Amino acid sequence: MKLVVAIVHNEDAGALVDALLEREYRTTRLHSSGGFLKQSNATVLIGVEDERVEDVLGIVRDNCHARTQLVNPMPPIMEPGEFFMPYPLEVEVGGATVFVVPVERFERL
Repeated sequence: MKLVVAIVHNEDAGALVDALLEREYRTTRLHSSGGFLKQSNATVLIGVEDERVEDVLGIVRDNCHARTQLVNPMPPIMEPGEFFMPYPLEVEVGGATVFVVPVERFERL
């Protein structure tokens, strides 16, 4: 038994959970935030038998895509009278970070 922990962009989480449920995988979705841009994301937990891990990873790959986004950087601390014009930066967001963790014991109560 394995626990698959997928940290995904919030925009991808709904489609991912729907695709997992369609294939009859039980999932738990947790709202989370953090990372470089401090944007909201989702952590999806999936308990799965060892032989089905690759199928779950395929579903994650199919539903979680990286994309670019323009963001305005935070202005540095300025001295009075100084002028700072921030330029938008193009950064990559989305995709998934996945951990596959062995489960020593599982019970459904």
